Amino acid sequence: MEDLSPPLIGADLIRSQLRLLPMSPGVYRMIDTRGDILYVGKARELRRRVTSYTQTHRLPIRLQRMVAQTVALEIITTHTEAEALLLESNLIKQLKPRYNILLRDDKSFPYIEITPGHPFPRIVKVRGGRPQGGSHFGPFASGRAVNDTLYALQRAFMLRTCTDSVFANRSRACLLYQIKRCSGPCVERISAAEYGALVEEARAFLSGKSTALQRELARRMEEAAAALAFEAAAVFRDRIKALTNVQGHQDINLPTLGEADIVALHAEGGQTCVQVFFFRGGRNNGNRPFFPTHGADQSRGEVLESFIGQFYARMPPPRLILLSEDLPNRELVEKALTLRAGTRVTVVVPRRGNRRKLVDHAALNAREALGRRLAETTAHRTLLAGVAQAFHLERPPERVEIYDNSHIQGTHAVGAMVVAGPEGFVKTAYRTFTIRDPSTTPGDDFAMMREVMRRRFSRARTEDPERTRGQWPDLVLIDGGPGQISAVGAVLAELGIHDLVVVGVAKGPDRDAGRERFFPLTGGGPLSFAPNDPVLCYLQRLRDEAHRFAIGSHRAKRSRALSGSPLDTIPGIGASRKKALLHHFGSARAVAQAGLADLEVVEGISAALAKKVYDHFHGGG
Repeated sequence: MEDLSPPLIGADLIRSQLRLLPMSPGVYRMIDTRGDILYVGKARELRRRVTSYTQTHRLPIRLQRMVAQTVALEIITTHTEAEALLLESNLIKQLKPRYNILLRDDKSFPYIEITPGHPFPRIVKVRGGRPQGGSHFGPFASGRAVNDTLYALQRAFMLRTCTDSVFANRSRACLLYQIKRCSGPCVERISAAEYGALVEEARAFLSGKSTALQRELARRMEEAAAALAFEAAAVFRDRIKALTNVQGHQDINLPTLGEADIVALHAEGGQTCVQVFFFRGGRNNGNRPFFPTHGADQSRGEVLESFIGQFYARMPPPRLILLSEDLPNRELVEKALTLRAGTRVTVVVPRRGNRRKLVDHAALNAREALGRRLAETTAHRTLLAGVAQAFHLERPPERVEIYDNSHIQGTHAVGAMVVAGPEGFVKTAYRTFTIRDPSTTPGDDFAMMREVMRRRFSRARTEDPERTRGQWPDLVLIDGGPGQISAVGAVLAELGIHDLVVVGVAKGPDRDAGRERFFPLTGGGPLSFAPNDPVLCYLQRLRDEAHRFAIGSHRAKRSRALSGSPLDTIPGIGASRKKALLHHFGSARAVAQAGLADLEVVEGISAALAKKVYDHFHGGG
């Protein structure tokens, strides 16, 4: 007989699963009716940990709400609790569950790389997780921090920064050689052995052996001066000054610290800032603030522990991490980070001395950064309240989407969407739309806007029909006047969407900033503001950001097209075959002019593929 009893949910569902759970370490996931992950947790003993969720009267309101929405429970067992902690951090980073503490900043960190595989290695900035191969030093907190260090290293060690192709095709020394920021290996102004010595010195400096290196340079300067080789002595003097400069511009510095991160937390007004300072080789490589999202019932230690797990899920941890707060599971965190790093990682809360001063300095930075953020959030909320009043919204919008298009005479056309909210621009939500509908006439702004709106809201209607995921806008701003608004209204009506608030932002007479007119989709316009109204200035900022993003996206698309090769459009020609053709003929133009017999002799190019290449350029087939 068919079981017609309703499916179990919430605590009843969890209780029914308990007998199936092992008493071993692992990770559990709570799932709602849409299949979204509500929460990811780790446990030393899965059954015992998950049992606590059946006692809902002991849970905070936030977790009671989570349990009530749970319709499925999934587990993954691990060998140890440390492995479970690593897996939990990775899953939280990947899935971004609603009820977990979340680190939403996904920006990568720059490193300095000394490239491998060349007799004259180059020194260059790279981004992302620590790459494989070569020598990498970092991370640095920002592009500016790494650029300042690179500038000083060029003066101190005169290593090349040019690409291998530029290096191979130089016939005379470049400007960097003239201003003594490169030793000129491309035109044999330095031998491979001498250049190799500079590379090793740079590696030593970046590894923290600066004192011994400066002592050696001082000795060589004195020897050159004693031998009356004053020009050589001046070179050593300039190199010493450059090294001193890169060390002297540190806000805080502790040479004995070696490789360490300083992580300090400050909480206020229901929000938290975690400030991270990077120390490598005893030098401060800069700092960056982070603002994790969390529930009001979660302690400072819990927030910091979750932050550390997610932060080091995307980058290798250093040997030493100094904290401002004790962690609930400090020893477990140490084991997990040691497992990730492959070497011993120590997590310490210093109580006194220079290390405590460093932590206090980081905590001060965290407090100041959070103060600025709270002030900005208050200002944004005040402006959004003004926007709500101007456009007759029921409440201040939490998500504003602004759209603009960019093209040159219809070519490389793109649509752009930027997003703003109470905390400012939400850059992770920005989107571009390559205009690809063949029925769209090149340069037709109205048709481009229709395509962008159709794609954006068709997807939103399909992926989030109930509008519960925070991805539907409370206000849509369109860069344009009545024509664009009419085009948007037609698309929304076609999709059956009748409740979006859409406003067109049109430039005033003579395109004069400050005299913009606003055209609501529902009519009743145009609206205007006094030239000095703060709400008008805010709306201008939103419009200008969309314009900036659209133009930047268009330029990037155009640049890729200009730098592309005609070979890229030939089916069957991948990177290796393209390289073989270019090596054989020297240029894409020569490939286009080659005969069929010439193409067939290229290594890796079959007769059929040669015919395809020939036909592509000569209109065959």
